[in-house]
Amino acid sequence: MAQAWSGAPPGVLFDEVLQRATGTQAIPDAPIPRADSDLVTIVYTSGTSGEPKGVCLNIGNLTHMVGCTSERLDQLMGPRQQPDLVFHYLPLNFAGSWILLLTCFSRDSILTLSTDLNKLVDELALAAPNYFLNVPTLLERVRRGVEDALGKRHAFIRSLFSKARDAWQRQHVGRGQTFDGLWLLLGRKLIFAKIAARFGPNLRALICGSAPLAPETQQFFLMLGIPVLQVYGLTETTGICTMDDPRVTVEPGYVGVSISGIEMKLGESEEIVVKGPNVFPGYWNRAGETARVLQDGWFHTGDQGEVNVRGNWRISGRLKNLIILNSGHNIAPEPMEEKIAQFLPAAQQIVLVGNGRGYLCALIGGPVSAAAVQAALDKMNPELPHYRQLRKFSLIAEGFTAENGLLTGNGKLRRDAISKRFSMEIAAMYDGMNPK
Repeated sequence: MAQAWSGAPPGVLFDEVLQRATGTQAIPDAPIPRADSDLVTIVYTSGTSGEPKGVCLNIGNLTHMVGCTSERLDQLMGPRQQPDLVFHYLPLNFAGSWILLLTCFSRDSILTLSTDLNKLVDELALAAPNYFLNVPTLLERVRRGVEDALGKRHAFIRSLFSKARDAWQRQHVGRGQTFDGLWLLLGRKLIFAKIAARFGPNLRALICGSAPLAPETQQFFLMLGIPVLQVYGLTETTGICTMDDPRVTVEPGYVGVSISGIEMKLGESEEIVVKGPNVFPGYWNRAGETARVLQDGWFHTGDQGEVNVRGNWRISGRLKNLIILNSGHNIAPEPMEEKIAQFLPAAQQIVLVGNGRGYLCALIGGPVSAAAVQAALDKMNPELPHYRQLRKFSLIAEGFTAENGLLTGNGKLRRDAISKRFSMEIAAMYDGMNPK
């Protein structure tokens, strides 16, 4: 990397730093013993729906987690004589980023850090990584960008992409047709391989966390020949609870099996609860909050989910995000927002509202027209029970970003902030008589 950075400072090895003296006292050769219960750091939550809380993490949490992540990476990389090539563009204050950094320190790795998203493509080409951590927002943006670009190509390319994609989808569910093999061969050679090449020649997999990834996006990358391994966890679980096993075929829509040494089960209202050495000891100076989420040794995540017979977990939504209509119906917004996004690929953000109201509405951001939104709702609503149907919507010109406080740094919706910022637009959708 130094060849690409003309002003790079001279390299310094950690071994050299540790051999130097600090003031008048030399650093000892042996590490200072620490107990598993010793506090290492306090990482603050993103505060998507409330005030951020300081999550205390200890030696035991980190030791267990780094062992689990390294185990999964060994499964991904297999026997190797060369170091892992790792690229990272997300802020390092997130628990997942920090765990990746510590894992790289514990393995033979070459880590390239990016600090400018405007240079992401060029820096990715320089790094040529084996794997890197992502958030759904970026992967879904990549997918939309590729599909938009292909939509502007020659009619032959557009037709080939469509036929190859349809062929892959049929074969993926075991319903292949006579000429599907031919269309896939042409699609892979003329289109898919060229798209995948933009991620570099060494890529083994993309790793995705922070929020569930749309199944269609995960299938899109699988079609290109790029596995997307999903990770689920919270800061309170030292960043990770589940990870896709790279040795088996991933299931789009699921976030993998539980990591080694921890237990996961469903509690009341299908809430995911977790027990194990990855669970934090408590919040900093928040005894009441700690007692609320840590009960009988189980951490209550606040996430709703389900697990299939293969042990793969699926995240369906956040309990605190539930929309409760005045009819008493409870609705998790995330699955419906994901469904609308399938009909509106140009939409950048979709936020359902309606808590305490008589019907659901949506705030929709991005370059979409009212006619396109209405057409999407006309397709979707007839398939839904009356209380889940969207009755009105409002187009939002303002972009949702971390800078304006409407998204967290890793792309999650700040629903409380959004509701407050667009309170007039929301109120306007409920003026007058409620639709039947």
